Amino acid sequence: MTLEELLIKDVQLSRQIAIPKSLKTLRRAAIFFAHSGDSWFWIGGLGILWLAGPHAWRHQINIYLLGILVTAVSVMVLKFSIKRPRPTSEWGDIYRKTDPHSFPSGHATRAAMLAMLGIIVGPPWLGVLLALWAPLVGLARISLGVHYISDVVVGGGLGIIFGSLVGWFGSLVVG
Repeated sequence: MTLEELLIKDVQLSRQIAIPKSLKTLRRAAIFFAHSGDSWFWIGGLGILWLAGPHAWRHQINIYLLGILVTAVSVMVLKFSIKRPRPTSEWGDIYRKTDPHSFPSGHATRAAMLAMLGIIVGPPWLGVLLALWAPLVGLARISLGVHYISDVVVGGGLGIIFGSLVGWFGSLVVG
């Protein structure tokens, strides 16, 4: 199968996952999960925890913030190098305006990276929750039409790699 044939199949399968507007409750859940991977949400939440949470948490919070930074820079370099346009759909105008490229999915990359960091640097309960949450973010992004399956699969793989590297290096250098 050629790359072109794979991309066509990717588009077809991604469209089949789309949630119709008539399934309002399912769509609302997908929108929640799609937005839950937004970087501003994580940076803001981690910032509040860094300022108001126990001082003992700061080391882990710094590692999570480092992971978000590494992931954001890496994904943007890839997106603007590859320049794959996002799928067309009526949802996600904010993402289309601020970032017109879909490959790889930054949300899927960030979610998988955060899950890996949860597993590596903890706390353990957070690692479990994030590992359950991460695939839902990617699935939501596909089902709402802002990403293709391959965007999410590759993003998830990159997130696992980035989370592993940041977890290991971050534990050595972040104070």
